[in-house]
Amino acid sequence: MSDNKPPSIRFPYKSDRLKPLRAFCQTVRLGSVSRAADALFVTQPAITVQLQALERDLGVALFVRSGRRLSPSREGELLYEMAQPLVEGIDALESQFRDKLGGMDAGELNIAANSSTILYLLPRIVENFRQAHPEVRLTLHNAITADGTDLLRSDSVDLAVGSMMEVPPDLSYAPVYRFEPLLIAPTGHALIRQRELSLHDISGHGLILPPRRQITYRLVDLVFHQHRVPYTVALEVGGWEVIKQYVAMGMGISIVPSICLTEGDRSRLATRPLSQWFPSRSYGVVVRKGKVLSPQARAFVELIQPDLFTRGGYDDSGPSER
Repeated sequence: MSDNKPPSIRFPYKSDRLKPLRAFCQTVRLGSVSRAADALFVTQPAITVQLQALERDLGVALFVRSGRRLSPSREGELLYEMAQPLVEGIDALESQFRDKLGGMDAGELNIAANSSTILYLLPRIVENFRQAHPEVRLTLHNAITADGTDLLRSDSVDLAVGSMMEVPPDLSYAPVYRFEPLLIAPTGHALIRQRELSLHDISGHGLILPPRRQITYRLVDLVFHQHRVPYTVALEVGGWEVIKQYVAMGMGISIVPSICLTEGDRSRLATRPLSQWFPSRSYGVVVRKGKVLSPQARAFVELIQPDLFTRGGYDDSGPSER
């Protein structure tokens, strides 16, 4: 039994779709077959053949003549809209590849972090990065976690470093460091001398806390409400250094992660651990899901945690014990 189906038509140019599409885009851009041929360093008949084959394959006329100029038809305008980014992307592939390959010799890196992370966690990491990659322009955007996630979503920053309580579904969070919660008070304060300590004891003193939008305030509020213990906020103020200064002056007490305490604080502040009520705070790397990190960003993350990528460290279900 013979097969009566007509043989499919094959055009030689199909083996290289880029050539006719490039010829088509240049002709639309320049309005002339001869100018397109000059731009592509080929003969005018070669351009004509490519365009004719493209029209036969698509079954539409791609150009209309307007005087001496060729203009795209309605179908041609649609094809140009679709084909131009493809042609430009392919033509730029080699140079972009070379740029990416040598990306660590130049470029820029934008990181979002809150003031405490910038002040206490990142200085040594930034110093090491600058020494290894001095040509990269590094910008640290001082932003609380909520604002940092907005910067991530808009691609205004490459990554964020900080602490998260809840992780939105469009972001990935890899906790790397953990810091214990501490009560801080002036040296000699009654709570420091007290043998046994309870949440009720703490609630009897005015708390100095960061603004309500920040994680610390939300965490303190959550713990006191879970234990049904009322508490008083004596002062809301931004920045751990300011909070520590006001506590040292006797204006109140505070609950802080141990990341913000330095050797210089020992002479003016006393501490007590609070891990029996308050969870430890994780700090790590936040990225937008689906975003391919630049070589600069990957190099910075490797300084934070060298095996973060190889161990599959991004956890989008929230902070976890490491």
